[in-house]
Amino acid sequence: MEPTRIVTGRALPLGRANVDTDQIIPSHWLKRIERTGYGPGLFEAWRKDPSFVLNDERYRGASILIAGANFGGGSSREHAVWALQEAGFRAVIAPTIADIFKSNAIKNALVPVELKADEVSKLLASVQADAGATITIDVAKRTVSAPGVIASFALTDFFQTYLLEGLDDIALTLRHESDIAAFEAKRAEWLPRVR
Repeated sequence: MEPTRIVTGRALPLGRANVDTDQIIPSHWLKRIERTGYGPGLFEAWRKDPSFVLNDERYRGASILIAGANFGGGSSREHAVWALQEAGFRAVIAPTIADIFKSNAIKNALVPVELKADEVSKLLASVQADAGATITIDVAKRTVSAPGVIASFALTDFFQTYLLEGLDDIALTLRHESDIAAFEAKRAEWLPRVR
């Protein structure tokens, strides 16, 4: 993965609360085994409505999604993160984000940002008033800035390291490769080996 320090871009004001992973990417899309090809399934049912915000040309190319509380609840499908990324999103801002979705997001370099409800409301209003408004998320400083809004967000040091260094679980494990090799060297010959 590529390191993620700053995400700057326009935002899509979804604003809906309780958006679950089945709404993000319906279950019939889960038959695929690749990590790509999910973009067309993103919010598939809602996109049938011509007035749905993702169909609004003013927000085409947005890289930050602003949602209501409890974003990403439901099943643990990583496909939801892949669908958002394939549609060009690099971050999600909401008052609350489901823990499993948050973990999947970080492990795939999609930045999950939880802000206070009133701060999210200000961002939504700003973006709805000016579709060209730019939002900047600074992972290192744990801040969000936009016209009329400067806010801080919580992010554990562990997850911040994942994003800043572009790590996934395998890369994190490989940081201990010499320790693993030393452990394996001490194991009895008759025990299984990692090769």
